[in-house]
Amino acid sequence: MATVGTRPEAVTGAVSRRWRSWRWVVLTLVVLAAIAAIGAYLTAPRPGARMDAKSTEPDGARALVTLLGDGGVEVLVANSIADVEQAARPDTLILVAQSQYLTDSSLLDRLAQAPGDLLLVEPTSRTREALMPHVRMSTVNPSFDVAPNCALREANRAGKVRLGLSDTYEANDGRTMTSCYGGALIRYRDHGRTVTAVGSTDFMTNEGLLQAGNAALAMNLAGDRPRLIWYAPHRIEGETSSPASLSDLIPENVTWIVWQLCLVVLLVALWKGRRSGPLVAEQLPVVVRASETVEGRARLYRSRRARDRAAAALRAATVQRLLPRLGLGPGAPAPAVVATVARRSGVDAGFVSHQLFGPPPATDNDLLQLARALDEIERQVTQT
Repeated sequence: MATVGTRPEAVTGAVSRRWRSWRWVVLTLVVLAAIAAIGAYLTAPRPGARMDAKSTEPDGARALVTLLGDGGVEVLVANSIADVEQAARPDTLILVAQSQYLTDSSLLDRLAQAPGDLLLVEPTSRTREALMPHVRMSTVNPSFDVAPNCALREANRAGKVRLGLSDTYEANDGRTMTSCYGGALIRYRDHGRTVTAVGSTDFMTNEGLLQAGNAALAMNLAGDRPRLIWYAPHRIEGETSSPASLSDLIPENVTWIVWQLCLVVLLVALWKGRRSGPLVAEQLPVVVRASETVEGRARLYRSRRARDRAAAALRAATVQRLLPRLGLGPGAPAPAVVATVARRSGVDAGFVSHQLFGPPPATDNDLLQLARALDEIERQVTQT
């Protein structure tokens, strides 16, 4: 009885037909996987510092930069003063935010000489002295749904905005300037350039654009020129000094006074620590919520202009929360804390030392910037 065999040509043809039928399915799956990966990358949240042009967090500025780009504005993100100088032209608008990181006066002088108009967002006292010396800060007012009440076209198109806690400005040399929103937004001409200053950053952030006419005002101000240089540093530029310890911050001529004060404090503590008998526990007549206690203490600090005590409380609380996360004990020295925080968060050690153990702020705005910087440091340490 003969056996019927299968020809090799028939087997090869069947395999080829099966591969042709399945290769389109495999190719389709590969394309779908690539599209899903690209979509996940484009829609993934992008962390960053406050007013970071690429950050999608609530205090970032990705939404505003995207809207400006869709509106035809060429947005150039500068990471240094050198980038600003290279991209600046007479028809350019230079937006300067997060100016608390501009601690070198020479950098501010270079920024003042760059061609183009200026848009200063919540400038610090050092920045105001260098870039708008003819203007002084008057007060700090909360602005909620405030009408422009001025002749500035950009403000009138936006209508009422919600700036939040905002600085207000006025001229100190009698010059003519346009003042909107009770002085929170000003504009004037100085040596052939237009200088615009706004006393709040919140309305430009991703979260702030959703309130009132904030988005319209932000786009009108930042999109005033077809070319915008976005300069919002998130660290001190050119800082190379080693971190300073707490003892390095004390002047040499007052060291002996500090030792005398320490002795007095020790004697007072020993005197007050004596007790005639055991403590008697008793119930409190009322229970006060923690939020009311914090608000009451803040009002006392503000009424007495005790910015030094408020800053010390903020710094002490931040260090106390950071120590367990850094694996340090309660008695860790300042240099060890600064070095560990800088290594964990990637922030410049000089900036960390200045914020955690630096001198007290000189103005209420500097105190507010200190609170934001401490919150940013703690957030970066927590996320690492």
